[in-house]
Amino acid sequence: METLKLVLTIFFIIVCVALTVIILLQEGKQQGLGTIGGQNIESYWSKNKGRSREGMLVKGTAALVVVFFILAAVLNLSVF
Repeated sequence: METLKLVLTIFFIIVCVALTVIILLQEGKQQGLGTIGGQNIESYWSKNKGRSREGMLVKGTAALVVVFFILAAVLNLSVF
């Protein structure tokens, strides 16, 4: 059981570092604030951002966040 906990802890640390790096690589969302006043007519979906580098970073962030929470919950079980 200790070996499993050690492996999960190492994987958790790798996920934490990867999540930090991916978040820091993302662009700020401040340039999109002009849409509140109606200055920018283009919508998020019309730009086809899902296939761009930024879209991939957003999807990667979401996936790593899910893995992060699952690992955090598993590591805090009283089984270990």
